[in-house]
Amino acid sequence: MNFPIVTEIDVRSIAAQERHRQIFSGFDALQIGQSLVVTSDHNPVPLHLQLNTRTPGQVDWNYLQSGPDVWRVQIGKLETPAAVHSSCCGSCGGGGH
Repeated sequence: MNFPIVTEIDVRSIAAQERHRQIFSGFDALQIGQSLVVTSDHNPVPLHLQLNTRTPGQVDWNYLQSGPDVWRVQIGKLETPAAVHSSCCGSCGGGGH
């Protein structure tokens, strides 16, 4: 998907123990349909797994640059299936049909 970029976080200049906390805060501050870009000196696969675990169904992950020295990932915020069906009338059985 093509989300407007709201902010960019270059984790190369952030202390290792602070990186994911800042990214999570940035992601939490996004509105649905917005994104942030994370720049790193390594492939941020653990971050992807952590975001998917803490916000299942809300993460759109798109590599803008894939190493070998710099990785840039655009992370968009999706509407969760629960939010999509929160105003469901019940006639569809709540299965997303």
